Amino acid sequence: MLTKRIIPCLDCDLQVPEGRVVKGVEFKEIKYAGNPVELATRYYEEGADEVVVLDITASHERRATMADVIDRLTENVFMPICVGGGIRKVDDYIKMLKAGADKCSTNTAAIKNPSLLTEASKVVGSQAVVIGIDAKRRYVSHPDDAKDKIVIETDKGYCWFDCSIYGGREFTGMDAIAWACECQDRGAGEILLTSMDGDGTQAGYDIELNKAINDAVDIPVIASGGVGEPKDILDVFEKTDVSAALAASIFHFNQYSIGEVKEYLKENNVAVRL
Repeated sequence: MLTKRIIPCLDCDLQVPEGRVVKGVEFKEIKYAGNPVELATRYYEEGADEVVVLDITASHERRATMADVIDRLTENVFMPICVGGGIRKVDDYIKMLKAGADKCSTNTAAIKNPSLLTEASKVVGSQAVVIGIDAKRRYVSHPDDAKDKIVIETDKGYCWFDCSIYGGREFTGMDAIAWACECQDRGAGEILLTSMDGDGTQAGYDIELNKAINDAVDIPVIASGGVGEPKDILDVFEKTDVSAALAASIFHFNQYSIGEVKEYLKENNVAVRL
């Protein structure tokens, strides 16, 4: 049985030269959460399976990802590291991997230039190519009201999922389920799936979103957006086949440690690495 992964996420910006970790609610109401190197080191010591470092303003500010922060972070952190934000060309993948990252996540650049995924997977391998999908529910009265979208029935009615770019600042009108399938076909090896409706709310993962995407593809899916307690992580593992659960607030603000979450999952018959 494959173990489920617990992945803390460091949403970073460069408001200070050394970088800072921040957390928002539905991609807004940003507040300071800590130093990226210090937090990553702590999570490594607590037993995290991986860490995701997202430069959340790189795409919006049209600048390169914070390679120097990744370089310093990897000096004392010996677990898989995924870096995202500002990854716009194959050279950016190579630069981040040389800085110590194991894989790179891209969202905006891939939507604007889907061939990037194909080119990157050929150069660095699919295992290093992660597609980030930031999706928001769009409700419709009836499936026929969105004929060019994949509409699903949820606990709140019919909806499809809209892809956003530039850190949630702009919506594309692209169907997230169809886009996930295309990304897999183009060579992406993993999907980092964030519910914009759930992000930072601590109200639980969007189960319908995660199930719909996971069922549509064969590559691993990381669930993100909405964790408030260990029960939320248990729910997404019991109700979907996602490979990993990503969380931020509950770890950054010391509500729970990674060890406590893993012990809880083990007690409820979820296979995790302790």
